[in-house]
Amino acid sequence: MNPLRANIAACVAAAFPALVFAGPYDGVYKQTANAECALVGVDGGSLRIADNTFFGVAVQCQMTSPVDINDMDATIYTMQCSGDDETWTERAVLMNDAAKTGIYMIWDGYAFRYDRCKEGEY
Repeated sequence: MNPLRANIAACVAAAFPALVFAGPYDGVYKQTANAECALVGVDGGSLRIADNTFFGVAVQCQMTSPVDINDMDATIYTMQCSGDDETWTERAVLMNDAAKTGIYMIWDGYAFRYDRCKEGEY
């Protein structure tokens, strides 16, 4: 990349970091229909995905090695997780629902659907 383009890219990244680093699933999601969107990472609250990091209840996972699934609005991630003084690695599929109002998160043997919290709810 030539120096002028590198400088322009750096300026854009500094001015609009959310646009440059936002992932396709970034957002806050309700654990249950009546979940409190402002409470992230607690029972009865919400989950958050930001900058390729999943924040769940007492767990945080780095979402690495994304692989798009052909002909689907879905991605497989390697989840490098830690919580309760433990660390582990698992694979998970994230997929937008058809209406783009939530996501599906599929782990080996488990599938969850989370509604997206609206701006102002968190």
